[in-house]
Amino acid sequence: MRRLQGVLSVVVALLAVAGVVVGCASAGAAPRLAGDGEPPVVTTTAVPGRADVDPGGDISVTAPDAALRDVALRGADGRVVAGAVSPDGHRWAATEALGYGKQYTWSGAAVGEDGAMTPVAGAFTTVTPQRVVRAQFAQPDDATVGVAAPVVVQFDGPVTDKAAAERALSIRTSVPTEGSWAWLPDDAMGSRVHWRPKEYWRPGTVVDVSADLYGVDLGDGAYGREDLTSHLTVGRSQIVRADVTSHRMVVIRDGRQVMDLPASYGLGSDPNRITRSGVHVVTEKFDDKRMTSAQYGYDLVEHWAVRMSNNGEFIHANPASASAQGSSNVTHGCVNLSTPDARAYYDTAIYGDPVEVTNSPVALSAADGDVYDWALDWDTWRGMSALS
Repeated sequence: MRRLQGVLSVVVALLAVAGVVVGCASAGAAPRLAGDGEPPVVTTTAVPGRADVDPGGDISVTAPDAALRDVALRGADGRVVAGAVSPDGHRWAATEALGYGKQYTWSGAAVGEDGAMTPVAGAFTTVTPQRVVRAQFAQPDDATVGVAAPVVVQFDGPVTDKAAAERALSIRTSVPTEGSWAWLPDDAMGSRVHWRPKEYWRPGTVVDVSADLYGVDLGDGAYGREDLTSHLTVGRSQIVRADVTSHRMVVIRDGRQVMDLPASYGLGSDPNRITRSGVHVVTEKFDDKRMTSAQYGYDLVEHWAVRMSNNGEFIHANPASASAQGSSNVTHGCVNLSTPDARAYYDTAIYGDPVEVTNSPVALSAADGDVYDWALDWDTWRGMSALS
């Protein structure tokens, strides 16, 4: 449970008649249900009478100096919310989230050592969102990723209170890893936030991500739909070094060169065809990929295609450029290899592998798609956190 909706200390003076009295009662007598002491103090986090209680927050009752008896929380349909009493008997807490826009009623009592009682009573209503926003991770759960892989949380609607959303996100790593969240523009009219380490991940790092978004006020009437978790493992280090002036593509795995392949990069005389300089990130790959361009008049199916940006840059086989591979740059921005070389590289590539393109006159930027995280220096990246 994440935060309190409010705290109400309820001290109730209980009026009761112990029995039928013959004659007159003593003036000033303070009738009680039982006992001679003051009724116990009861504190609830879901305040009776409130209509904006966080359904995913801390829903609990505490009686520091009394034992809780038969405490329950029921929905309007009579169903009892799952909960548990602390070992000392002084606190009851819900163990399941409540629903949005629902009314709940407390019942039970707090009983002091002398028998004095305070009822646990009253009703409250959880907040009713104007919109419910769904989030999802870009990478599948239990995936093995490359050393440049960002953690991506994509929202299906605008998040205006980005600080609240970011506070609900957490990253736990098996080895100390410095990193930061950053909010990036989203062309899909939603919102997205990426987490990347300051330097490439250490191979073998285990990463657990939590997005405790249910009940979180995301701004402008929007609330999180559900909590999410993701478990990732960083695999081997595989880095592609792509110097466009060398007409070669070199693959370094765990510090050792394992491939040195003749390649052709984007045609340097056309700024629209130049392969962008900077650290690209492998995001997906295709046995066969249809590639089209109305501007340049082609519609082809290429093989063993590994996407390294969303602006159309792939590493793929292209027999048509075989004569240029290793000697000149003639492509439309992709890295062209022979069919056997492209297949050999394709078989080793995974999500999150970095492709370091150098010596190109045009730099990778936000204009080149979703994952340009490593094109930003560290101070700029940290400054894009809502909590910076």
